[in-house]
Amino acid sequence: MSTDMRGIAVAGTLLVDKINEIAAYPHEGELTKIRRVRRAVGGCVPNVAIDLATLAPSLPVFAIGKVGKDEEAAFLRAELAARGIDCSGVRETDDRTSFTEVMSVEGGQRTFFTYAGASADFGCEDVDMAACRAKMLHLGYFLLLDRVDAGEGKEILRDAAKHGIKTSIDLVSENSDRYQVAVLPCLPFTDNLIINELEAGKLAGIEPTEENLPAIAAALLRAGVRERVIIHMRECGVLASKNGFLKMPAIEPPKGFIQGKTGAGDAFCAGALLAIHEEMSDEAILALAGAAAIASLSRPDAVSGMTDAVSLKNLVKDMKGTKLCW
Repeated sequence: MSTDMRGIAVAGTLLVDKINEIAAYPHEGELTKIRRVRRAVGGCVPNVAIDLATLAPSLPVFAIGKVGKDEEAAFLRAELAARGIDCSGVRETDDRTSFTEVMSVEGGQRTFFTYAGASADFGCEDVDMAACRAKMLHLGYFLLLDRVDAGEGKEILRDAAKHGIKTSIDLVSENSDRYQVAVLPCLPFTDNLIINELEAGKLAGIEPTEENLPAIAAALLRAGVRERVIIHMRECGVLASKNGFLKMPAIEPPKGFIQGKTGAGDAFCAGALLAIHEEMSDEAILALAGAAAIASLSRPDAVSGMTDAVSLKNLVKDMKGTKLCW
């Protein structure tokens, strides 16, 4: 690896969340009024990249993905560029930019209708590893990217390794048997696997209970993950590496702190990636990742709750379970 390689490239899904606030869900055939419409970035690339750029403003962050030639693409580029994120790796296609229509009832559940769009066409030719200036490449979300899931994800990771770039991946939770086909063959080309307990259990073929996390992590290391398996769940985070197995209880925010859970997994991922990039200890990786996830819970959307690493320490220092070791 070149000594001047620095920063993190985030590749994969870019989309726009179109959030429609409604009073209540209508019955079939009925009408309900949309009270307010707003847009927010969504998907692995915007969520993780913006969280990284917010946590560490001096860190070079690169976005890699595919969008259409439309208003949603312009919105995504503007939101990323406003945080200093390099968008030169975002390619255009004739399909529409990926989007999700979110029907949101105040104080209630959200329902999602997603259009795969341009991100479904993201593949090997959209990633120029020879021109990549990053130290690390994070590829997500598997099981949501058609060509990546069909085998091109493995080729992207293999190519990154050839260029001396450390790799990491994450997934989306899906109740299917595609984990074994789409993701398992990629693990020998993955340095860091960062996923939740449901995804880890599906991938390892082991029931995803807290008691089974050591066995699940060990199985995924045996399946080929080269450096670290990092698993997050509501109760705790765990990390398995050559240094052994580490478990850290989740931070407990005060009552009324949580305003939304959208993007918490991406925030955890961003915290872990930053700690890995800075070559922190296993304990610091879990501690920073957990704190980043807590910050994201303070706002309803995926990214506006994040803060810089110094302010993050002040945010969580008095919360139960906090370890300020990063």
